[in-house]
Amino acid sequence: MSASDRVTLLKYDQSFFDALVAGDLAVLEELLADDFILVGVEDGAVADRRVLLDLVASGSLRFPRIHSFPDEAIVRVIGTAGIVVGRTGMNFTNPDGTTFSAGSRYTHVYAADAPGGWRLVSAQGTAIKA
Repeated sequence: MSASDRVTLLKYDQSFFDALVAGDLAVLEELLADDFILVGVEDGAVADRRVLLDLVASGSLRFPRIHSFPDEAIVRVIGTAGIVVGRTGMNFTNPDGTTFSAGSRYTHVYAADAPGGWRLVSAQGTAIKA
């Protein structure tokens, strides 16, 4: 893996977090693969691309804050897959109005979709218990 692979994948990761905070559907639609799957930090629920986009579009799922720690991230490229294991501190509001704050470890899996381009195919978070 080259240093530029690390920089590029961390840039995509930050774009994902920024799009969630901003509720930016255009960026999310560009970043997420058609078969994207999310496993939630709070309860392990599984959501596909459409569910996540619909929740963000409706404002039912909001992320007031996501702070990432890119210097701590472990980034690997294996063939046409990029894997980022990182840490976040986040606040979010669930569709039922409840709020949740957590430190988490996450794994994001990207698939190369063009020279230098990546699509997020899977995201899973695990809450860090104090």
